Amino acid sequence: MLHYADFHHSLNELVAATHWYVGFSGGVDSTVLLHLLHAWRSQNSIATPLSAIHVNHGLQTAAPLWQRHCEQVCQSLGLPLLTRIVDVGSAGSGEAAARDVRYRAFEEQLQPGAVLFLAHHLDDQVETFFLRLMRGAGVEGLAGMPGTRALGAGTLVRPLLHCTRSEIGEYAARHDLDSVQDPSNSDITMDRNFLRAQMLPLLDTRWPAYRQSIARASEHMAVAAGVLADGLGVPQTVCSAMGDKGLRAQELITAQEAVAAIRLRAWLRLSGCRAPDQAALAEFLRQLRSSAVDANPRLVCGDYVLQRYGEGVYRVPVFDAPPPLEDMVLASGTRREVPGVGIVSLLPAVGAGLRLAPDDLLTLHWRRGGERCHLPGRVGSSSVKRLLQEHTVPPWWRNRLPLLSLKGELLAIGDIVQCKSDRWCQSAPAGENLWSLHWERVFHPSCD
Repeated sequence: MLHYADFHHSLNELVAATHWYVGFSGGVDSTVLLHLLHAWRSQNSIATPLSAIHVNHGLQTAAPLWQRHCEQVCQSLGLPLLTRIVDVGSAGSGEAAARDVRYRAFEEQLQPGAVLFLAHHLDDQVETFFLRLMRGAGVEGLAGMPGTRALGAGTLVRPLLHCTRSEIGEYAARHDLDSVQDPSNSDITMDRNFLRAQMLPLLDTRWPAYRQSIARASEHMAVAAGVLADGLGVPQTVCSAMGDKGLRAQELITAQEAVAAIRLRAWLRLSGCRAPDQAALAEFLRQLRSSAVDANPRLVCGDYVLQRYGEGVYRVPVFDAPPPLEDMVLASGTRREVPGVGIVSLLPAVGAGLRLAPDDLLTLHWRRGGERCHLPGRVGSSSVKRLLQEHTVPPWWRNRLPLLSLKGELLAIGDIVQCKSDRWCQSAPAGENLWSLHWERVFHPSCD
């Protein structure tokens, strides 16, 4: 029988985390996980702060009721609930699209050092094994879901992977826990539900210990995948001019296809990314090998895109909005959150910066074509298009760079080019501030 004390060792190792979060759908699995963590914390004074995250996909008519149920459960436990309402339609259709937007919502919530607990259990692991087997997955795919992996700035942990669905159900019944039921779970036209309702009960009649056997097989596959990745090595991370992480295209072009796929998957796994399906990855590698350097093949992988640019293959964010059509006003000391661009601020400069009068209002705008910039030390003006090419700005960023102007004079191209202007000063006059443009992109660029 499950008991919170069973998890003492593993949870005690995570008390140094900045925050604990539980992905809380309101279903029986996440309800039991939330209850277990709450019970453990009540007996441990050094426990980390705990919150639940409910992602409302809006795919079922009962979604508002499920959200309300989660609010009531958290209120009864005295725990905060963070609700994220997401649009699955813009990400595609089906279970994979819902998963992608859900994980993106989780990743956006996790601050450095935080832990997200998810309630995947042994039966989920078995179902995932068979689903991937039927798709022809290799050793890495058949390794199944890891118990721990990176997720954004934090860590994802699955403490129930060795617990069966029946053990979780028994715990819920013993503690009289109320949970919601998703009617789509009974739809056997969905592959996972077909396995759960038709195939796996038949296996159980012949091999009652099949869950543990498949879990061991998955662990063997994980070891084999690790040995392969270690032997072949993980490609070195490079970064684009805008901070997109990537790797050198030649490392994928010159290696054998199977080797290139293993190394790319290992690189993605270190970044906490789910690798693309084998067939899609094979086609991407084929295009990479057969196309010219400037062809820029791309592969959409749910919540990110693999795309070639120049000598690199980069992991590109999925932009949830086009660049703005309208100009914006940006006053000194203010910040603007711009969909599809990020957060643009005009902050006090450290060193050189813009000298502005108190009533100066800058214009924040985006490329429409024909913009020109005068560069210090260069005769005449240069087109913004040409300057972006000179600075090797990838195509997916070129229409998203914020342009900063004052009274029709272009002052800056994002945070990469300062145009010639008498507004730029090396030091501030006494009693004044200088200002500089700060741009936090829609992702946080970093380079290993």
